[in-house]
Amino acid sequence: MSAVTIGLLTGLALAAIGLAWGFWGFLLAIVLGAIGALVGAVATRRIDLRAAVDAARGRSAG
Repeated sequence: MSAVTIGLLTGLALAAIGLAWGFWGFLLAIVLGAIGALVGAVATRRIDLRAAVDAARGRSAG
C-alpha cells in the first residue's frame, strides 16, 4: 500500500466520527482525506511542496 493511500485512509478514519454529524461531518471527512493524501504524496516526494508554493506565488521553477 502506498503512502498516499495510507494517508488518505488515515484522514478518512480520523473523520469517521464526524460522519455522525451528517453533511458537515461528510465534508470534514472529504477535507481530512484530501489532507491525508497530500501529506502522503509529500512524504513519498510525489509532490514537491516547495515548487508548488513557489508556483502559487508566481516564481519560476528554474
